[in-house]
Amino acid sequence: MRVRVASTALGITAALLAVPACSTDTAGTDTSTRTGKPADAAQQAAPLKSATLQTRLLDQSDLGSSYLRKQERPTQHDDVTVIGCPALSELGGDAATGGTLTFPHKAKAAFTYDGSSSEVAEELYSDSADKLSDGIGRIFDAMTGCPTYQVVAGGTPVDMASQKLPAPRNLGDEQWSQLLTFSTGGKSTVVKQTAIRDGSLLLIVSGSPALVDRHLDKALAKATTTS
Repeated sequence: MRVRVASTALGITAALLAVPACSTDTAGTDTSTRTGKPADAAQQAAPLKSATLQTRLLDQSDLGSSYLRKQERPTQHDDVTVIGCPALSELGGDAATGGTLTFPHKAKAAFTYDGSSSEVAEELYSDSADKLSDGIGRIFDAMTGCPTYQVVAGGTPVDMASQKLPAPRNLGDEQWSQLLTFSTGGKSTVVKQTAIRDGSLLLIVSGSPALVDRHLDKALAKATTTS
């Protein structure tokens, strides 16, 4: 079976991020992948509605004519099995491929660049600051805590390698970043993923490393606009 590696990579990334985002057991949580200050309950703003988040996503007018928005695929329900990373398995490795985080308010968009296989995807979520902080922090810690593992999605095995990256400390309240290498069918794809929490809003930008770096600041600026 032929598998388009770039699409598979972003789909598996979404699947891994679809594990339960909250847990009542926070004892011993490893926060080694995050930078910035944890959520302060006294400074938490009300969550934003999904319709509001949708208007704050980057669009073609922000990115330029070289970008083409991808059609959002119907939600798939392929089983996802994680092999060789107990921390991810415990969080829920059987999440649905193409899923999203379980926060109540969300919006997402993905774009291809210049007719190539390069892609960039943006996801916005809103919830209380402490839930966002705990949820995304636990997932990034689990993913970067396993240098290599395998994911089987819908019967397709994908070899994974993860690497923690320095996060941009000057953006938002908390930051996480990692580099993921997906290998399947003799081909490999590298995906960078950076998450920024700013108050009650969480931004995740994933895709080709150069495109993530190019558009991260712009995505956060639009996501946190008050106009």
